[in-house]
Amino acid sequence: MRGLLAFALLALAAAAPARAETLVAAMSSHQIQITSNYTGSQLTVFGLVERDGRSGSRAEPHDIVVTVRGPRRMLLVREKESIGPVWINRTQRRFPESPVFLFVASNRPIAEMMSPAMAERERVGLANAERTPQAWFDDAVTARFRDSLVRIMQGKGLYDYRERGVTFLSSALFSAPVDVPATAPTGTYTVDVVLYAGGVPLARQQTHFEVIKTGAEQRLASAAYDWPLFYGLATVLMALFLGWGASVIFRRD
Repeated sequence: MRGLLAFALLALAAAAPARAETLVAAMSSHQIQITSNYTGSQLTVFGLVERDGRSGSRAEPHDIVVTVRGPRRMLLVREKESIGPVWINRTQRRFPESPVFLFVASNRPIAEMMSPAMAERERVGLANAERTPQAWFDDAVTARFRDSLVRIMQGKGLYDYRERGVTFLSSALFSAPVDVPATAPTGTYTVDVVLYAGGVPLARQQTHFEVIKTGAEQRLASAAYDWPLFYGLATVLMALFLGWGASVIFRRD
């Protein structure tokens, strides 16, 4: 009986697929500091595809998709309608817990890596990265608002897709620069790196980085949050003082 059990365990171990590739990813920096002269920053994702000794060469090439998601907020999309010379808000949709910043990079166009159905299922690309199970049941109007949300955020430079943003430096080593604009909010950013072959995910790795305020900007932000009343009074007094000073300087006798 023990012999049969041991034989069954060996058979299951032999039948189980071995992890032929593993993925190691890291950031060039895990923190972006916002100062008074901050105009944006760039980080780089580095990665290494490791093979074990038992894995042979694959017929399909390796593909890498890097997805960076920023802090989540409630995003509101409004549709305007013109009534004569006046534009009014007609309908709107709220998208709770949506990333304010979304960046996707791949080593080649996603359409060449996998089918559209696979891209939707794996949530690959700007249009699919935030697709939830509920989104599959969206009506045509909500789907149109989702597309508009992506387009609006792209116009603001907060959503971006680079179809050749990942570069293989060798057969195993790759890098992907990530541009973080000055308008990106503070908070924690999640970086997901996925290795594909033939449209099938082989390995995943996740890392993070932060965008924080430093110096006078951080002290002012902390003061406004910790002592809102005194901060408001100080702002009003400063405005009155500047107004009085300007009237004195530009006064005509």
